[in-house]
Amino acid sequence: MPLKHWTSGLMLAATLLLSACGGGSSDSKTTQLRLLNASAAYSALDLSVNSSALNSNIAYGSVGAYGSVSTDATASEVQTSGVGAVVASLTPTLSAGSNYTLIAYGWSGAVHTSLLQEAEAAADSDKSKLLMLNLAPDAGALDLYVSSANNSEDLSNFTPVATSIAGGYSSGYIKLNSGSFRVTVTGAGQPKDIRLDVPALTLDSTGVSSLVVTASVGGHLVNAMHLKQQGAVLNIPNPLARVRVAAALSGSATVGGALGSDSKLPSLVAPQVGQYQGYTAGSQSLNLLVNGSPMSVSTAALKAGGDYTLLVWGTPSAPQLSILTDDNHLPSSGAKIRMINGLASGAAGINLTLDYSTLASNVLPGSVSALSVIPATSSSLLTVSSPSSSTALFGANGLVVPQGAVFSLFMMGDPAAPVGQLVRDDR
Repeated sequence: MPLKHWTSGLMLAATLLLSACGGGSSDSKTTQLRLLNASAAYSALDLSVNSSALNSNIAYGSVGAYGSVSTDATASEVQTSGVGAVVASLTPTLSAGSNYTLIAYGWSGAVHTSLLQEAEAAADSDKSKLLMLNLAPDAGALDLYVSSANNSEDLSNFTPVATSIAGGYSSGYIKLNSGSFRVTVTGAGQPKDIRLDVPALTLDSTGVSSLVVTASVGGHLVNAMHLKQQGAVLNIPNPLARVRVAAALSGSATVGGALGSDSKLPSLVAPQVGQYQGYTAGSQSLNLLVNGSPMSVSTAALKAGGDYTLLVWGTPSAPQLSILTDDNHLPSSGAKIRMINGLASGAAGINLTLDYSTLASNVLPGSVSALSVIPATSSSLLTVSSPSSSTALFGANGLVVPQGAVFSLFMMGDPAAPVGQLVRDDR
């Protein structure tokens, strides 16, 4: 039985219709509705239907109790608990005698809703049905793997049970064995691009459940909630943050070290930008070495699901560190680009233009510009300039800008001989 979901504020890519399969109220004019708070921006939310409170003080990662709703009066509001400010509203069409969960997700000021009808027939004995719902549209299309619990094998050896689930779409119900399994969400077609890895998740015999995938603060990793049909929910936050090192020093210096008690950072020779890697979130000890000598760094505060750049810049004899927070949420249209200034010295900031239009100006050493949304094009001119130089510091003519891309342009090394590196961050 497929899924039905409505959206508020942002229309999701698909609305899948279904018929009721039983359950809920027997009254021909009423149905059952509850709220799932999947918006990390709000510690608690309320649900009001037809101006009457249905669920109150539903904490993030929690689901409310069912309340009876007339199918003739379904005007609904999701409100902040206590204050009562409306963050989303909708008037869904509900089937009588059924059960629904209204899922509120998104960020502060941009809360959306998805309506899940919980009327799928029970699985057979020793079997379970699992649906994946991608409510992280700015994380891109996703694949789902289910394998033996607590295994650490390369997922390239497995076949995903659901593929290319775009934002706003569901996988449909997948018939699986019951038991405990490793459940992994990856980028579509990229088994090594792990977005969330759950070592052991229990799928009940005869059970029906949904894996509700939501966006993280950084945009690339995802969180999830495991919702049992007409039952409880298990919140599954991502325990990791992604971190990369950008060795932007002059003089071909070597940068290495460790993040956390036992996690080594890759060793890079400047100027070079490393790839994102997953590290345990939280306050982690940070030890950086430049040409084998330690920098005076103690800790790095990493939010779960966040993306970070450790920008090591300056000179080998006087290295500096900037910990940059990266926003890698995919754009709804066009592409995004930011410039990171890792040049070793110089008081003057640098400027970024695309096809002679200014995107960023006066970006100082050790800092990053705001993200700019740019059109997708087949040939553009990207230029970096400085008021202290009569010639461009960097130029890329004929640049292809794909739809949905996120770029970082790193400027590194000695300002007298700068090196520019354009990096795709959405991969």
